[in-house]
Amino acid sequence: MQTSPNGRQFIAGNEGTCLTIKPDNKGPQIGHGHDLTPAEIAYGVVYGVPIRNGITNAQADFILQQDLDITCDPAVNRLAPQANQSQFDALSDFCYNLGPGRLATMLHHGFDQATNQIPAWCYEEIDGVEQKSAGLEARRLKEVALFNTPV
Repeated sequence: MQTSPNGRQFIAGNEGTCLTIKPDNKGPQIGHGHDLTPAEIAYGVVYGVPIRNGITNAQADFILQQDLDITCDPAVNRLAPQANQSQFDALSDFCYNLGPGRLATMLHHGFDQATNQIPAWCYEEIDGVEQKSAGLEARRLKEVALFNTPV
């Protein structure tokens, strides 16, 4: 299974779109929240897309698709093979935001506990201190709602 067009739109909406490199609390980003690696910054290229002078919406969509194909979709398929499309898309958003390791930790409590566990992941580190984030809290609630959406 893979993240659906609805899921990609969900992720892009949650991440926001920046067509130039911008700082984020985890480091520089571009597109729909793509975290830039040191090599991508040094070479000015992400998946073959030049980024130094900015990117287009289509290129941001392409970068998101590559991130999903390479990282999130394989992780969700491995960790939640029983997911329906709505559940898959919600877990893809969670994975895109927090990474496969945290997705695995969250699902360690069991797939049937996902909607109880997802909301707990609403903290971010600010100046070295873990703090509850209203934005992440809202995102987690949207993920739960999507997870529970009938297919």
